Amino acid sequence: MARLLNVAQVAELLTAASGRSSASAEPDLLHGGWYSTDEVADLIGVDASTLRRWRTASPPQGPPFVRLTTRVTMYSVPDVQAWLASRRIDPAKAA
Repeated sequence: MARLLNVAQVAELLTAASGRSSASAEPDLLHGGWYSTDEVADLIGVDASTLRRWRTASPPQGPPFVRLTTRVTMYSVPDVQAWLASRRIDPAKAA
């Protein structure tokens, strides 16, 4: 089942994308929430195998991840949000 961003997470993502500073510079890895590979894949609209390929690329690509075991990899919510914000393109600013 896909895990959707809540209102606070969307607001934080928009704040980061607009260039304003957030309350803390470092993501709260213990309390910020975690996504599985399948959840991140659903959120960004790619297949889970794409995330696995990105992780094993040299150098690794995609959002930051934590490998708990050889079979379990997790993505922190703040890291995924920051990764998405870093790839955001505003057509009005790009022109």
